[in-house]
Amino acid sequence: MENFLKNYPFRCVLSLKPLIDYINNITDNSTGSMPCHITELQEKLEQAPELLQPIEDLSTLEPHSALVNELMSLIFAPLSWDTEAVAAVIPFTIKPFFVSPHFQRLFLNEDGSFRGRRNVDEKRFNAGRVIRAYLFILEKFYGIHQNFEYPLVHIVPDPVTGLDSYFKITFDFRFVETHAIGKPKSLTDKELTLIQENLTDPKVLREILPPEHFELHGFTVFKAVDVTESEIISALERDLINQESIVSQEGFLHLQERLRTLFRRPKLIAGLDAIHGDNILQLSSGCEMKNCCIFADTRHIPISTFEGTFYEKAIVNKEILLVPDILEECSPEQPKEESLKMGIRSMLMAPLEYKDENIGILHIGSPEPRDLGVMDTMLMTHIQPLFSMIVKKALDDLDTRVQGIIKEKCTAVHPTVEWRFQEAAFHHLENLRMGKASEIESIVFRDVYPLYGVSDIRGSTNERNRAVQEDLSEHLNLALNAISIANQTKPMLILEELIERIQSYLSKIEDKIGTGDELSVVKFLKEEVESVFPHLKSFGLKVSRAVDTYESAIDPNMGTVYGLRKDFEESVSILNDTLTHYIDEEESKLQSIFPHYFERHRTDGIDYLIYTGASLMENGGFDELYLKNFRLWQIQMACGMAWHTEQLKSSLRVPLDTAHLILVQDTALSIRFRFDEKRFDVDGSYDIRQEIIKSRLDKAEVKGRRERLTQPGKIAIVYSQPQEAKEIRHHINFLCSHGYLTGEIEEMELEELPGVRGLRCLRVGVDLESKVLMETVKNRAG
Repeated sequence: MENFLKNYPFRCVLSLKPLIDYINNITDNSTGSMPCHITELQEKLEQAPELLQPIEDLSTLEPHSALVNELMSLIFAPLSWDTEAVAAVIPFTIKPFFVSPHFQRLFLNEDGSFRGRRNVDEKRFNAGRVIRAYLFILEKFYGIHQNFEYPLVHIVPDPVTGLDSYFKITFDFRFVETHAIGKPKSLTDKELTLIQENLTDPKVLREILPPEHFELHGFTVFKAVDVTESEIISALERDLINQESIVSQEGFLHLQERLRTLFRRPKLIAGLDAIHGDNILQLSSGCEMKNCCIFADTRHIPISTFEGTFYEKAIVNKEILLVPDILEECSPEQPKEESLKMGIRSMLMAPLEYKDENIGILHIGSPEPRDLGVMDTMLMTHIQPLFSMIVKKALDDLDTRVQGIIKEKCTAVHPTVEWRFQEAAFHHLENLRMGKASEIESIVFRDVYPLYGVSDIRGSTNERNRAVQEDLSEHLNLALNAISIANQTKPMLILEELIERIQSYLSKIEDKIGTGDELSVVKFLKEEVESVFPHLKSFGLKVSRAVDTYESAIDPNMGTVYGLRKDFEESVSILNDTLTHYIDEEESKLQSIFPHYFERHRTDGIDYLIYTGASLMENGGFDELYLKNFRLWQIQMACGMAWHTEQLKSSLRVPLDTAHLILVQDTALSIRFRFDEKRFDVDGSYDIRQEIIKSRLDKAEVKGRRERLTQPGKIAIVYSQPQEAKEIRHHINFLCSHGYLTGEIEEMELEELPGVRGLRCLRVGVDLESKVLMETVKNRAG
């Protein structure tokens, strides 16, 4: 017994007297007759007075074993003696003196010591024993009552499966008595307060109430209740907080052990998969061997691979699916073969959902056919929400990390091709997780068709230069006027020199404005003219007014006269905003018909680029019908751009015209994402021709006419192959018949461009007064 009481501060003694007194008390207070066996038991106890004394040696019980059994049967029901795990132990120790057979099998070694482990460490367990003893003392002698409940769980290996079983231990302290050695110590108010403030600190309690002044007599009743299911589910909740528990082999194998314990099957194999778009990602498999699971060769499997399988059935029906014997399943052979390779004959599959959306599947398998049954299905429903939560968290975390890679490497990515960037980022993260050196893989789309268009503001460069000229001329004339009046008021050679320099700049600006002239004029005026104005104001009222007139004409933000340039830039901005909004609205509708890559730029006008083709689509679907629809859409949209320009012209401070160009190319090309420039570019020397044409078309002229290809109110459609022209004519005729175009088609050849030959063009006018066009644009805008 000493081994069980080592380091325990209180003397604890086994005594049956509290139970015997309890029986006698019931008998004495009973108003009716007592059962015969109680009376007989009392008579037998009178013949064994040593059982009423403290029992220092357990061998004292041996001669009276039958009587002790009869006495303890009042506490432990005989009918459940062989099935319940119950015991009686020396108070506040773990030394049993009376145990049921089931308790013996589960918890005790041959020497009577406990096997297994507790849910609390030794230090906290011993502290709890001391605190509980003090609470008995405080309640009996000092009137301090405090509840103390701590759930003690004992974990032991199942004698059949070897898996952990969890038992909650409950205590019955009715038969424990507290005895004081001598007169109990009187406590001051200060000591009572200190005790109440430190009820969980054994050190403080021992200083005030030394344990050697008290003894504990009697026994404690233990009862063990199997709580394996609830404890494992709670443990799973704690484990699943850690993301690594499902995305690492080691972490998931630990979870698998939990599931084996929960389902009481030591050979259970578990797997967890997530649904990500049109793919299934294997997050974890409980199979440690290489190439032994369905996702052995890749962690990114098209969901279409599982059509007709029990995987699909579980996901579609959104119900837990029981597969009693995989060999008897009528489904494709490959999943059956892969499951058999993993050593699985019966399976249980639980679909995981988040807001009614399928996000994954949890499956467990047994090597024995028909081993898993409907009761396991009920158990699976308890853990479904836990795994749904962690899979959702894993998918969110994956998306966050993938988006982080995309933003770092690629900035914004068009939604149509985002799937490919996510795939590349996912592979990159997988390599890093496996400890491999990794750079994000090349992203190339082959056999895509380019569609290019531009609506350019005609004469914008000349109009801007004219505005700059007039603003600078006004600025210089204001300066000339102020300096001239100052020189008339007080003639000075230095002022005459400034006048000549201003006139020189005026002559240069009025003749032709060149590169850098704007900056040089403003710098001259600011540093050499405006710097003398504060002093010139002292020349008199007339000079001061001229300087004030100069200063009031200067734009405070630009530091120069900025009237005409402001009008021009505001007009360009209004026109660009209108055209941008229109093309974005139209392209959004086109995107809903067939997804495609689209990028748009705005300078003096709007240009856009479209790529379409099977390789851009995650599912690979594409038909030439969509390409023809894109080209017809381009011409119709150009009509709308021309109409918007015409409607705005009268309201702009600087009336502006737009000219419209479309480039047609039937030959597919390849595009590659340039990570250094964070944009797509054509891939391959032949495909570079498309880029060359795009960059030089704005300077193109009609062969033999010295006339610009693009003209206001017209659409120029450039091509190089006869079959391209045939298709374009069909589109033009269709739009002419519907009132979009004037019907007069100009066919022309273009002057050779550097590096480009053989380009031709069809040019057609837009019917800007067409009611059909007006209604179409308004209806689409509405």
